[in-house]
Amino acid sequence: MTIFLRNRRAGAAATATALALASLAALAGTATPASASGRVTTAGPATTATALAPEPAAAPKPASPAASASPAPGDPAVPSALTLPRPTGPYATGRDTLFLTDHERTDPWVPAAGARRLLVSLHYPARPGSGGDPAPYMPEAEARLMLAQRGLDDPEWPGLVAATRTSSPTDARPAPGRFPLVLLSPGFGTPRATLTGLAEELASRGYVVATADHPYESTGTELPDGRVLTCAACDEVDAQPDEAGRRKVLAAVSAGRAADFSFLLDRLTGPRPAWRHARTIDARRVGMAGHSIGGNAAASTMAADRRVDAGVTMDGTFFDPVAARGLDGRPFLMLGTDPGHAPGAGDTSWDEGWARLDGFKRWLTVRDSGHFTFTDTPAIGEQLGIADPDAPLSAARSTEITRAYVTAFFDRSLRGRPARLLDGPTPAHPEVLFQRP
Repeated sequence: MTIFLRNRRAGAAATATALALASLAALAGTATPASASGRVTTAGPATTATALAPEPAAAPKPASPAASASPAPGDPAVPSALTLPRPTGPYATGRDTLFLTDHERTDPWVPAAGARRLLVSLHYPARPGSGGDPAPYMPEAEARLMLAQRGLDDPEWPGLVAATRTSSPTDARPAPGRFPLVLLSPGFGTPRATLTGLAEELASRGYVVATADHPYESTGTELPDGRVLTCAACDEVDAQPDEAGRRKVLAAVSAGRAADFSFLLDRLTGPRPAWRHARTIDARRVGMAGHSIGGNAAASTMAADRRVDAGVTMDGTFFDPVAARGLDGRPFLMLGTDPGHAPGAGDTSWDEGWARLDGFKRWLTVRDSGHFTFTDTPAIGEQLGIADPDAPLSAARSTEITRAYVTAFFDRSLRGRPARLLDGPTPAHPEVLFQRP
């Protein structure tokens, strides 16, 4: 998993995530990184899939050596099945998958492929006991590409990661009521599945959660027809002659994701919604969170689309800067590593973004954390017996902190509930530092 690249410098054959990592490291003077599914529904005429232009097979790029020792292939310490931490909210959860096509936009990375496409996982509050088997974590082809890019080539691991047990069955009936919507965007070069644990937690607490894969921006995105799209955007970053060029491409990634999510909002909340359970969404209450470049995309989407009421970045550099005018008073949470994302620590985009945020805002950093602390990576890596010595925070604490603060922020911002957790330090979470620059 990508956790093992933390604090590794990219070489000439840089991987997708290491490229984003290097962009931030060179600019900020720190090594903080920047960076399917069950039932798939292909929506009606407005979102019908069209044929993709043929493209040559792309071999994964070699990764830097792992930052810590990995168990040998076949190591008996590796479990026979991996699991995600169970969600803790009062609702059971279900999952659907949508495959959408935006016929008004050409794919920005591979124009020959035609219209822009999105694969979207929808987690939602469900009726207990309804639905089929738990949804699979990710396709094995996606797991294989993700692991291979990071130099993890144990032949058993792609199957193990792909089969990671989730808590959300397919075909589950939605719980009665209407729920706020949270959009999630993964890191650059990272499949959407790596935010499954957070999506399930939010769904269990009464949110509909839509997590999007952005094609050609991940190590691998498997389409419903079995075709796997690799990371053309990563190649574009790699082709740039200097840091300014790489930063410009990463800013375009964030801005492009804003267009993706505006389209997704249209298809989830418009007059002819693409999702069969769209009636469960309360379109008056919409939030967005993302990891790494996905966190930048949360700010980019809020700047472009007034429908998004609140945003969260999880350790994401603002390659696309926070709008100079602010976000029209809407709340925003910056949750990152310490010291990498502390004030004045190197990523000046956070200092600049903080000054521009003009609504309720919090700047929190987490001691002993790493770039991928806020994803499923610690939980999966720990079960595989792989650790990041530069991010000693345990998987249990990583999960608990991420869930607690992101949920508290959305409860406050979208539901108007008290969120004392956001008022200041607490003995329950001594790792979390409140920054007040």
